[in-house]
Amino acid sequence: MSQPTERNRLDGEASPYLRQHADNPVNWQPWGDEAFERAREHDVPVFVSIGYSSCHWCHVMAEESFEDESVAGVINDSFVPIKVDREERPDVDSTFMTVCQLVTGGGGWPLSAWCTPEGKPFYVGTYFPLEARRNQPGFRDLCERIADSWSDPEQREEMRRRADQWAESARDELESVPTPDAADPDGEGDASPPGDGLLESAAASALRGYDDEYGGFGSGGAKFPMPGRIDLLMRAYARSGRDALLSAAAGTLDGMARGGMYDQIGGGFHRYAVDREWTVPHFEKMLYDNAELPMAYLDGYRLTGDPAYARVASESLAFLDRELRRDDGGFFSTLDARSRPPESRRDGNESEEGEDVEGAFYVWTPEEVDAVLDEPAASLVKERYGIRPGGNFERGTTVPTLAASVDELAADRDLSPEEVREALTEARTALFDARESRPRPARDEKVLASWNGRAISAFADAAGTLGEPYADIAREALDFCRDRLYDPEAETGALARRWLDGDVRGPGYLDDYAFLARGALDVYAATGDLEPLGFALELAEALVAEFYDADDGTIYFTRSLDGRESGGDGDAGPLMARPQEFTDRSTPSSLGVAAETLALLDGFRTDGRFRDVARRVVTTHADRIRGGPLEHASLVRAADLVETGGIEVTVAADEVPDEWRETLGERYLPSALVAPRPATEAGLDEWLDRLDMAEAPPIWAGRDATDGEPTAYVCRDFTCSPPRTDLDAALEWLGTREESKGGE
Repeated sequence: MSQPTERNRLDGEASPYLRQHADNPVNWQPWGDEAFERAREHDVPVFVSIGYSSCHWCHVMAEESFEDESVAGVINDSFVPIKVDREERPDVDSTFMTVCQLVTGGGGWPLSAWCTPEGKPFYVGTYFPLEARRNQPGFRDLCERIADSWSDPEQREEMRRRADQWAESARDELESVPTPDAADPDGEGDASPPGDGLLESAAASALRGYDDEYGGFGSGGAKFPMPGRIDLLMRAYARSGRDALLSAAAGTLDGMARGGMYDQIGGGFHRYAVDREWTVPHFEKMLYDNAELPMAYLDGYRLTGDPAYARVASESLAFLDRELRRDDGGFFSTLDARSRPPESRRDGNESEEGEDVEGAFYVWTPEEVDAVLDEPAASLVKERYGIRPGGNFERGTTVPTLAASVDELAADRDLSPEEVREALTEARTALFDARESRPRPARDEKVLASWNGRAISAFADAAGTLGEPYADIAREALDFCRDRLYDPEAETGALARRWLDGDVRGPGYLDDYAFLARGALDVYAATGDLEPLGFALELAEALVAEFYDADDGTIYFTRSLDGRESGGDGDAGPLMARPQEFTDRSTPSSLGVAAETLALLDGFRTDGRFRDVARRVVTTHADRIRGGPLEHASLVRAADLVETGGIEVTVAADEVPDEWRETLGERYLPSALVAPRPATEAGLDEWLDRLDMAEAPPIWAGRDATDGEPTAYVCRDFTCSPPRTDLDAALEWLGTREESKGGE
């Protein structure tokens, strides 16, 4: 009998991750109906391998197993092997990852799954070494055992039963919505959102898990950036004034900024730290981390006034601008964890071409510092960043951390802190320039709508705080996504997920619509330009039309499975479930961001439709949110906004004064909706015509400028201040309102 697949078919794919495996001897197929049809035709299982281009352990497994001819022979003879880029097919990743977590209690990438020809997994795991070690089976042996079991009729039947059970469990988890009776036990249509106290409850949970020695959450093993938890702590502090909440948020920001997870030389964050102390990271740099974390640091700056937080945000955004932004505006996805070491570190045991090594671009030896800097700058830098013989990482290298404070260095050298800072700034620039000559990590240059949406929000958020160029960068990225990923004439799926060198893959998923709509809204707030607001409203309309299920009262991550259109171009392949994204993971919950964005955009409608949908969503999932608010940070924010109405700042002015933008940028106003509008009714009528609105929406209606002066209208908890031509006075009303509310 011939092999199920005759050749590797990834050479025709645009995905950088899939192309990385196009030369493997494994006969990889892209995910799609054709591959599963081959499995049915040859009556063999499917092996699904899911990863992404910058994933370190994906590279390791490829080098150990997928580039090995003998392993490839086993796979090709016994399975239909499929490669999936999780960043392009998050729906596939979500369903398989859910099974892995339910069955094994953990997950990660590479994700490995053996499935029936119908696409239901019966064996799952993550990375498998080539040969057995510790408690892990060897990959070749595992493949042989699975193939042997499939050939035995009794064992195959057991594998199929297991696959059916696991698929059913995944559906229960991903498609879960309460019955109407459960959401409204009295049958009177008065089911309600989760209610007051959610934010405080989530923050209290975060505080219990806080590592008060090193910052972050959890006291053992790897530390992940969790900007959603930091945000909850800061919001709860702003309401309660409880110092412990701010201390935990600030301690986490400090821990990440001091450690090796932050690139001390070039700015920006690596994916996560492998140790409790934040010292050694996994070195890939992701667009989404470097969008989410600057927003957390900007809020930390607004709350505390600590300029170090503004510096970290600025340097991280500068990294995005420098290394992940296209010349025409959009943002690339990732930088790889690995690259070739510089010449000074090659030890003669590598291949003639040199092997890629994790972290090679970022780590230092004392000798490398000495080659760049003269004394006393070299000693100052080595002490500041902990660069010492033996190092803290592999091959005697050091991941730079903030090992000594400026004050300590100044005292040791009888210098002023200002002199030390100046010397360190010059030395750091020299190290950065020297590092630029090293072999660079590979870059995944696909442009994802969802991740670009978060980067757009980050730059828009920074505009008032850090300066005008940030607003321009946000607007250019938004225009790029609209021009290349959005087709308003499409009957369905107007927004595509990915653009790569002119190749477009779509239609998009919920996170694409929700994150980009929020980014567009944030650009409007930062610039006062009407066009981004119109785009945000269009995306929100499409989001509701394509992803909201009124019967279930929820917003799904994919369109209906009935039409199989979720994968685009007819290659959706079999999916076990129509997922919902409840929890915040490496990116915020798309369900939570969608609900929050709809609630914000409802101010620009007169029918209350968007708020009704948002309210329905958080009501449907009220028990889930109340049961685990910390894991549902984005849904908690959405529920809080639905409950309180949030903060609105309408500014009536033909041009918002720069000092007003600075004031708004420096004030901590979480989830505030800033809504510029023209100064006069005549100007507003022109805007309404451009938006095809019959009447002014609530956030603009009747809010003209006073005596031709820029005028602010501030609202909180569904109550509004009088108009003020002094923005500071208008914002003071917020504090007065909070005190009054507390006194009640």
